[in-house]
Amino acid sequence: MKMKRSDIGVALYLLAAVVMLIVPIPNWLLDVGLALNISIAFIILFGCMFAKEVLDMSFFPTVLLFTTIFRIALNVSSTRLILTTGNPGNVVQTFGSFVGSGNLVVGVIIFIILVIIQFVVINKGSERVAEVTARFTLDAMPGKQMAIDADLNTGAITDEEAKIRREKIQSEASFFGSMDGAVKYVKGDATAGLIITGVNVVGGIAMGMINENLAIMEALNKYVILTIGDGLVSQIPSLLISLATGILVTKGSKDADFGEVLVKQLFGVPKVLYLVGATVMALGILTPLNILLFVGFGALFIIVGRIVANSLDTEKVSTEVDTDEAATEQMRQPENVNSLLQVDPIELEFGYGIIPLADVNQGGDLLDRVVMIRRQIALELGTVVPIIRLRDNIQLNPNQYIIKIKGIQVSEGEILFDHYMAMNPGYVTEEVTGIPTFEPSFHLPAIWITEGQRERAEAAGYTVVDPPSIIATHLTEIIRHHLAELLTRQDVQKLIDNLRESNPALIDELTPKLLSLGEIQKVLQNLLREGISIRDLLTIFETLADHATVTRDTDILTEYVRQSLKRAISSKYFPSNETVSVVTLDPKVEQDIMSSVKQTEQGAYINLDPEKVKTIMKNTETEVEKLERIGRSPIILTSPIVRMYFKKLSEDYFKDLIVISYNEIDSNIELQSVGMVSA
Repeated sequence: MKMKRSDIGVALYLLAAVVMLIVPIPNWLLDVGLALNISIAFIILFGCMFAKEVLDMSFFPTVLLFTTIFRIALNVSSTRLILTTGNPGNVVQTFGSFVGSGNLVVGVIIFIILVIIQFVVINKGSERVAEVTARFTLDAMPGKQMAIDADLNTGAITDEEAKIRREKIQSEASFFGSMDGAVKYVKGDATAGLIITGVNVVGGIAMGMINENLAIMEALNKYVILTIGDGLVSQIPSLLISLATGILVTKGSKDADFGEVLVKQLFGVPKVLYLVGATVMALGILTPLNILLFVGFGALFIIVGRIVANSLDTEKVSTEVDTDEAATEQMRQPENVNSLLQVDPIELEFGYGIIPLADVNQGGDLLDRVVMIRRQIALELGTVVPIIRLRDNIQLNPNQYIIKIKGIQVSEGEILFDHYMAMNPGYVTEEVTGIPTFEPSFHLPAIWITEGQRERAEAAGYTVVDPPSIIATHLTEIIRHHLAELLTRQDVQKLIDNLRESNPALIDELTPKLLSLGEIQKVLQNLLREGISIRDLLTIFETLADHATVTRDTDILTEYVRQSLKRAISSKYFPSNETVSVVTLDPKVEQDIMSSVKQTEQGAYINLDPEKVKTIMKNTETEVEKLERIGRSPIILTSPIVRMYFKKLSEDYFKDLIVISYNEIDSNIELQSVGMVSA
């Protein structure tokens, strides 16, 4: 109900302006409108003074437009009354006689001074400040967005806080862009008022001489005084709103009231007040100036300076006491261990020698690379990587860094600052001298070289990378390897909620009727564990809904999903228009594996003779080496029913072995078997 009343009030305000432009109004109603106009101008001025930040007055450009049209409508109505009746009401007559002291020359001079102040001082300054602020705000947007992304990735802010800060940046840009144009309303309003005043003077003299048979001086004295009153009653509210505009676009404090900050900045330093007091007293004593006035002001400034100094001393002592009491109280309280229980999903800790790579002020771009890692994995594998916490750790070696997953160290590396890592891709003939090392992601042999050796190494065919790229690549590989365990039920719920917006019928059928949240999580984890993207969530959930009525075994459901994703799997491992070399399984081995599978309530497991397992794995290693010698990825091809069991059997022996079933390959893929794993 309150909103409806406010809407009606704004609509009536604008409607009154439109009516006054068209319909003549009596002079008493004009007095009401002029009084309202002056009141609104004061409300706007004090509202801008005490707004803590510019977005507290986010509708100010619209307010400027509304007040401008209302003021112009009053000008038109007063002009109509002046020219037709010679009696525009009490407010205009009072401003003309009282403010101008009833003197034509004084009134004209005061009016001209007000116009000059508004045009030359306030309007021009506000217009320039609004233009520069709008330009700087728009130019600073990309940097502010990157700072928000960096804070988000370091865990300094949450996703919700980042969203609020992004919206605030966009609102500020829109506000200052609007203000850049809205300031023109005020300038145009002042110009229109000046023109209307000129028209009133000429028209009033003509109307007085023609209609009232007044002499030229009588007409001049009567109508110019009324016109000056009309101009003043219009220019003063316009001047107040121009001043409010200047205050708003130049506001610097966001955390305190305008008056409090202003007084503290002007009168908050005792030595300044002492110097001013002494100077003013000297002027009164040593010059013919009024000694009583200047010595009185000087003494007043010195007394205020002393009061401020005492206040600062008291505040300092009070702050020290409060700090000591707070520290004592903190020691008395039992330790709050809740904050110590939080475990970050991913942490990157580094020694002090690597800090420049993560410090934006020193030109480091490691934070930006962390942002790109999260985006890259989201696009590649279809899941959001948790916040990556970056911390410096003085207990590490200066050039050392470690990567933790759920608080446990899983990998580490060491870099040389101001050096580059050069790796031989296998065909380099010209050797470059450097410090021997190993690339941390894939443990390949490499050397550290200086900036001066970089061009020579690249010309020789070495792959040369800088330290931030080394850390980023290492971190990316670790995240890919552990992404399955990082996928929580809460993450899965968010994925389900996103898909529900476009496919509510599918979600309602699948969960919780057919599969629980945990079972869906296990299927998605199985896919991520083997590097299969879950981005096509619609296909995955459609497949689960089709087969969950038959089985709730998450391993079997994973195989069904993999078969429905065969196009994605084929494009990942098998380039088009190219024959791909693979290794197959001997049917005898497949039969042995299937005959050893035992089903329990907890799931299936393989009960195969350990010696036979060793033999199969030994033969697998021999066949995989054939693929590696010809530069191919280690891919084993099996029948659909055996794939998941052979993968479980081999994952303890081979880290990167790719196991694919025949049903997961597109029909247009050409394969060539270079060997067969036998028992």
